[in-house]
Amino acid sequence: MSGLSIIRDMLPVLPEKYHDRMLIGGNGSLAAKGRTMVQVHAFPEAQLRIIFNLIQEYQATYLIDGEWDYAYTGGPAHPILRNLDPWKSAKNVPVEALKQIIKVLILSSRDMDRLGDELAGLDVVIHWHTKEGILDLNPPNVHKWSTLEKLGVEKNRFVVFGNDSNDIPLFRNALHAVRIGDHAGLGEYAAEDIRLDDDVELNIQNKIIELAERFG
Repeated sequence: MSGLSIIRDMLPVLPEKYHDRMLIGGNGSLAAKGRTMVQVHAFPEAQLRIIFNLIQEYQATYLIDGEWDYAYTGGPAHPILRNLDPWKSAKNVPVEALKQIIKVLILSSRDMDRLGDELAGLDVVIHWHTKEGILDLNPPNVHKWSTLEKLGVEKNRFVVFGNDSNDIPLFRNALHAVRIGDHAGLGEYAAEDIRLDDDVELNIQNKIIELAERFG
C-alpha cells in the first residue's frame, strides 16, 4: 500500500469505476493513477525538525500523514477520525516511523495563534480551516493547483468545486468555480454557490451534469 495515503480516505467514497482514475490528495502532496504513484511531495528533513520542535513547544496535537500510515495524537472523539481511515487499512504509528511526511494537520495547541505565526515564517504552504480550528501544512510550493499544473492541466481549462481555504489556488485558476457553502475566502473567485442544506448532494450532482454539458 506504500505511497497511496492519497486514496486511503478517498476510495471508500468513490464509485469503484473511478478507483483507477487520476486521484490527487493531501492538498496536492500526492497523485496516483491506476493505484500507482505518479507524484510525491514530502517535507524536507530540516523543515520537519523545526516543525516538530514547535509542536513540542506549543504542546500541539496533530494528524501527520505518511505515504500510507499516519501519526495521530488527538482525542478519541475528534471529528476528523470519522473519515480518516474508513476501511481500517492503515496504522496509527509513532511519527518517527513515517518514512516520508506529506501533510501535517495541527488539531490543537496551548496557543494556536502564536504557533501559526511561527509556522508562517517557514517555507511551507499553510491553510487555516477556521470552522474546525485546524492548521493545515503542506511542503513548500505544494497545493492543489500546483500539482494539477505539473500533471498538464492548463489555467482556465477546468471546472472546480470547493468549500475551504485549501481550494483557493484552484478557484483562482479555474475556468468556472463553484463554492459549496459560504467560505469567505472563496467568494471573490466563485462564479456561483451551492448552499449547504438538505439538498446539497443532489444539487452538486445536478450542477456537475449541467456544467459537463456546458463546457464538455
